[in-house]
Amino acid sequence: MAWREIIYQYDGSFDGLLCCIYESYTQKERPTAILCGGDAEPNLFEIRTVPTVREHAGRVERSLRAVSNEVVPFLRRAFLTDLPDRELAIYRFVVRLYREGAPYLSRLSDDAYQPLLRAVRRLSTEVEHLRGFIRFSVFDGMLGTEIEPKNRVLPLLRAHFCDRCYNETFFIYDRTHREALLYSGGRSRIVPLEDFEMAPPDEEEASYRRLWKRFYDTVAIRERENPRLRMSNMPKRYWRTMTEFQPDAGTQPAALSAATPADGQARGAPDATPAPVKRQEPARSATASGT
Repeated sequence: MAWREIIYQYDGSFDGLLCCIYESYTQKERPTAILCGGDAEPNLFEIRTVPTVREHAGRVERSLRAVSNEVVPFLRRAFLTDLPDRELAIYRFVVRLYREGAPYLSRLSDDAYQPLLRAVRRLSTEVEHLRGFIRFSVFDGMLGTEIEPKNRVLPLLRAHFCDRCYNETFFIYDRTHREALLYSGGRSRIVPLEDFEMAPPDEEEASYRRLWKRFYDTVAIRERENPRLRMSNMPKRYWRTMTEFQPDAGTQPAALSAATPADGQARGAPDATPAPVKRQEPARSATASGT
């Protein structure tokens, strides 16, 4: 029996995407597109909304783990990338994985596998860059910053910054995807923020920014400047949100606007949960360490 072609709509979550895969196999349907709710345009194919059912998502997840424990973490990362039509790309990968089994994972050049691999590598590189390039500012006792990533990096930055700043209150706002990671009192949440506006820095914060920029300029060795190497190690697209590259009059502040809503749920974002905090042990003194 030929499989019927259709367009699926889902809620934008990873579990919702797994439910689309479940629906495809149980209903003998082949999706020509998988769209987040509200993204549909006039089309010749039938459009049907697939509800997110945790039991259905769980069955698909278990079947993928039966092939390899590495598949689900890989697909979760692929889901966070900026790959065009990533939902359909993930679906095609899963179809071939079911058909060929574990040996398929060694076919790195396969046309359904390679685009996901490259997208995940770009995502991982961006996460590593942002761990070092994020610059927090202080506003009324709160740490805050803005970023402009290509991929949805907040779920992957979450553990790192909750660990490093476990006794702080902070937020990281993603301008690209209009969502923010909020952390306070050992709990973190990723929420959508459509109307976000930064408050201006106070005089103390402005003075710290000037000090940081002065330090950055002072440690530079003018005779050894290498612009191409600097842009290779610190890509220029990150400069817009880095304090050392901002003019004094246009320095971006770090505070949530009081009118900014924090309700709702970002696409695929986890609900409020205890932050993955691991408190760091205090460093030993030079005498105690024997150095």
